[in-house]
Amino acid sequence: MTWDWNFAFEVFPEIASAIWLVIAITLGAYIVSLVFGLVLTFARRSSFKPLSMMTYGFIEFVRSTPPLVQLFFVFFALPSIGISFDKYTAGILTLGIHYSTYLSEVYRSGIDAVPKGQWEAAKAMNFTKTQTWFRIILPQAIPPVIPMIGNYLLVLFKETPLLMAIGVGEFLQEAQLIGADHFKYLEPITIVGFLFLVLSYPSALLISKLEKKSKLAFGARKN
Repeated sequence: MTWDWNFAFEVFPEIASAIWLVIAITLGAYIVSLVFGLVLTFARRSSFKPLSMMTYGFIEFVRSTPPLVQLFFVFFALPSIGISFDKYTAGILTLGIHYSTYLSEVYRSGIDAVPKGQWEAAKAMNFTKTQTWFRIILPQAIPPVIPMIGNYLLVLFKETPLLMAIGVGEFLQEAQLIGADHFKYLEPITIVGFLFLVLSYPSALLISKLEKKSKLAFGARKN
C-alpha cells in the first residue's frame, strides 16, 4: 500500500475535528486527578488509622488494575446497581480517578520534602490545621513537584484513545471509522500519531522548562 496524499488531505479535517473533544476530556480528567489526588493525600496522612489504611488500599488497588478495566466497570457494570454515567462523564471520572492515585504520591513526595521545622513553626504560631496546610506546607510542597504533575497531563492526554472502547469519538476512533469505510488505514492512523505529536511535544518542552526553573528556584531557596 502506498501513501495517498489526496486521501490524507481529504480525511485530515475530519480526524482533526475531534481535537477539542480530546482536549476537553483531558483537561476534565486532569482537574479531577489534581483535586481528588490532594484529597487522597490528606486522607492517607490522616491520624485516623482506618481512613488511612482504606485510602492506602484504594490507591494500591486502582494503581494495580488497568484503566481500561476500570473504564468498563464504570460504564458497563455500575448501571446494574443504579449508577450510570454518559460516556464522556464516565471517561473523565475513570481517567481522573485513576491518575489521582499517582498524583497523590507526587503530592506526598513534595510534602515529605518540607522541613519539619516548618510544621513546628506553624504550631508555634498557633496556626490551625487548615492554615498550616494551605499557608505553610502546600505552598512549599507543590512548586518542586510541578514538573511531575505536568508529566501526568501528557500521560493523560495519551490515554484518551482508551475511551474509544465506550464509543467516545476521539482521534483514533475517527481514524478507524474512516479506515473501515475506505479500506485504507495507513493515512488515518498516521494522522492520529501526527496530531498526538503536534500537541504533546510543545507541552513536553514547556514542562522541561518548568522543571529547570523549579530546580533553580528550589536550589536557591535551600541556599
